[in-house]
Amino acid sequence: MTATDKKVISSVNTQERKNLGLRAGDTVCVYQKIDEGGGDTRLQQFEGVVIDVKHGTEPGATFTVRRSIDGGGVEKTFPLYSPRIDKIEITKRARMRQSKLYHIRDKAARQIKRQMRRMIQVDIATESDIEAKDKAKHEDEEEADNSETSEDDENEEEKLNEDTEESVVDDTDTETNYEDVPQEEGQEEDENDT
Repeated sequence: MTATDKKVISSVNTQERKNLGLRAGDTVCVYQKIDEGGGDTRLQQFEGVVIDVKHGTEPGATFTVRRSIDGGGVEKTFPLYSPRIDKIEITKRARMRQSKLYHIRDKAARQIKRQMRRMIQVDIATESDIEAKDKAKHEDEEEADNSETSEDDENEEEKLNEDTEESVVDDTDTETNYEDVPQEEGQEEDENDT
């Protein structure tokens, strides 16, 4: 059996978690499945700042999330590929100079907030954001198409109006006003006789 013949059986979408690209400084929301009595499960949400990622995207990879509650800090370490984790949402991305943010433990919450403000914020696109942008783009294109067709209609109406005005002008040009046209000598005498 070769390495390509092996099949991995897992309830976790490993490719999705691998492509997540967690880094220190990211603000994440981890939804963890908690068993309650009687076979019931519920989702518990833990939101905080990633202070370290260990072992990258290997099977034993872990990440630690820190959150301050009631003036004290709480840290949880999660296995990246744990089936107990329902989903991981990255709410903010930040580019940090250090891969481990252990120095945050010693600082007060106010200092941490001040430091987090200085971080370079990076926008992330979620699926709903992408869908909203695509929808807005399609609406803009439709409006542009509609405005082009309305402009074409207006141009056609203007051309028709110009054509009718020209035809009216042409009609007045072709009408002859007998008073202005010089008549032959014999015709003038006939009119004077009557």
